[in-house]
Amino acid sequence: MNIQGNQTLNKQNTRTAIIIVGAMFFIFGFVSWVNAILIPYFKIACELTYLESYFVAFAFYIAYLLLSVPASWVLKRAGYKRGIMYGFFCMAAGAFLFVPAALYRTYGIFLTGLFMLGTGLTILQSAANPYITIAGPIESAAKRMSIMGICNKFAGIISPLIFAAVVLKVTDSELFTLLDSGTLDEAVKNRMLDDLIRRVILPYIVLGVFLFLFGLYVRFSVLPEINPEDDNRETATNDAPKKSVFQFPYLVLGAIALFMHVGTQVIAIDTIIGYAKSMGMDLLEAKAFPSYVLTATIVGYMLGIILIPKYVSQTNALRFCTILGLLFSTGIIFVHKDVTILGHNGDLSIWFLCALGLPNSLIYAGIWPLSIKGLGRFTKIGSSFLVMALCGNAIMPVLYGYIADQWNVRDAYWILIPCYLYLIYFALHGHLINSWSLTKKKSV
Repeated sequence: MNIQGNQTLNKQNTRTAIIIVGAMFFIFGFVSWVNAILIPYFKIACELTYLESYFVAFAFYIAYLLLSVPASWVLKRAGYKRGIMYGFFCMAAGAFLFVPAALYRTYGIFLTGLFMLGTGLTILQSAANPYITIAGPIESAAKRMSIMGICNKFAGIISPLIFAAVVLKVTDSELFTLLDSGTLDEAVKNRMLDDLIRRVILPYIVLGVFLFLFGLYVRFSVLPEINPEDDNRETATNDAPKKSVFQFPYLVLGAIALFMHVGTQVIAIDTIIGYAKSMGMDLLEAKAFPSYVLTATIVGYMLGIILIPKYVSQTNALRFCTILGLLFSTGIIFVHKDVTILGHNGDLSIWFLCALGLPNSLIYAGIWPLSIKGLGRFTKIGSSFLVMALCGNAIMPVLYGYIADQWNVRDAYWILIPCYLYLIYFALHGHLINSWSLTKKKSV
C-alpha cells in the first residue's frame, strides 16, 4: 500500500487500519441488508404493491449509478480519510430523515432517507474497495475481499434479526391478519399503521448518531492515505497508451458482470421474505430467511479464504461459482416439493434460493480484481465505474417486483437465468479481452 506524506505505520497500526476497514464493511452490511425486512415492513405499513415496495432497494442503490463519479471527485479533492468521514455524515443524515418520514407515514421521505444512506455508502465503497484490492498481491485480492465480505455478510445476518427484535412484537401476526382482513374502519386502520411505522424512529436515531461518531473516529484514526494509481500500474502492452477508461474492454465487461451479479444477490436476499410469505409463512417466521442466505454466503467466503490462491485461482473459483449459481437458479424455478427444514414448512425451491448465497459469495470478489487490474492512472475512475455498476442492486429488484405483480413471485425468478449466463461468459472469456478490435489478441 502506498502511504502518502510522512505517515508511517508500525505493525500494530497496520493491524488497526485493517480492523477499521473491516468495521466499515460491517457497517455497509448492517445498513444495506436491513432492506430485506424494510421492504415487507413498508409494504404493510405504507400499503404498497410489490413493485412499489422494491423502490426501497431502488432508492438506496441508485446512488451508485448517479454519484459514483462525483464520489471519486470527492475522494480526490478531500483525500480518502476525509472523504470517508463525509460519507458517514451523509449516511447519518439519511438515518435521521426516517424520523419525519415515520411521523407523517410518508413513503417519499423514507425513500429520500434511503437515497442519502446510499449516497454516503457510494463514497465509502469508492474508498474501501481500493484499500482492499491494492493492500497486497492482486492474485490474492479475492481472499482479502472474502475476509471483508465475512464482515459485511455477518452484519447482514444480524441486522434484519435486530430490526425485527426491536420493531416487531410477538402479537404482530394478529395485527397483520387484522390489517389484511378489510374489516377495519379507515380511521382505525390508519391509526394502527401510524403506530406500526413509528417504531422505526428510535432505532434510526441511534443508527444516525453512531454513523456520525464513527465518521469522526475514522477521520482521526491511523487509517493511512493511499494512492491507488501508484499501486496498480497500467498493464504494459505493445499498443498505444490508453487515453480513456473505455479502452479497457475487460473493465467495461466486468462492470456489466458486476451489475448482473449484485442484482442476483440482492434479489436472493431482499425477495426471499416475500417468497416465504407466498408459501403461507408470516413475517415473524419469514424474517429468518435472509439470514440463511447470508450464512451460506459466509460459508462461501470462508472457503475462499482457505482455498484462494493456494489451491484454486480466483479466476477458476469465479467460473465454478457462476455455473453453480445458474444450477441453483434453475432449481428455484423448476423444483416443486414440500419439505420441512429447520422447522420451516415450505417448497424446496426456497432452499435453492437460500443456497444462492454460496456461489454469490466469491463472484464479486472474482469480478472486481479481474476488472481493475492494470488500469494505472485510470484506477480511481475505473473503481468509480465499477461502483456505478452496483446500481444493479437498485434496478433488478424493481424488475423482479414488476414481473411478480404481472405473474407471480416464483416465475419472477426467471430474471436470474440471463444474469448467470452472462456471468459465465465473463468468467470464461470476457475478462481476457484486452482490445475491442477482433484482430487483437486476448490478454494473458
